[in-house]
Amino acid sequence: QVQLVESGGGLVQAGGSLRLSCTASGHTVSSYVMGWFRQAPGKEREFVAAISRSGIMTNYADSVKDRFTISRDKAKNLVYLQMNSLKPEDTAVYRCAASSSTWISRTLEVSLNYNYWGQGTQVSVSS
Repeated sequence: QVQLVESGGGLVQAGGSLRLSCTASGHTVSSYVMGWFRQAPGKEREFVAAISRSGIMTNYADSVKDRFTISRDKAKNLVYLQMNSLKPEDTAVYRCAASSSTWISRTLEVSLNYNYWGQGTQVSVSS
């Protein structure tokens, strides 16, 4: 059983930054493609970013490109989502997810291709 745990959410002013973290209890996150998704009230779940097992390949939603960065720290068994220049429309519950799939950038934008999910952390951006 893979149990993913997120941390780092909170309330921030527009233009500010947050760094979300995700770890897998009892497992190594480097064994999986890791992704971040978000869901705002009344909206569908939205892909945010993904990173390959090696950490070399990444993919971002157009809405967060040049503002968010996904990364791995294998020594600490962590995956990060650095969120800069935050906007009110970034407000959502952010969940990390782990996939056993091979790296295919387009398919890993789809939540169905992830096997394990964290419970989420709230990010709220005030205007």
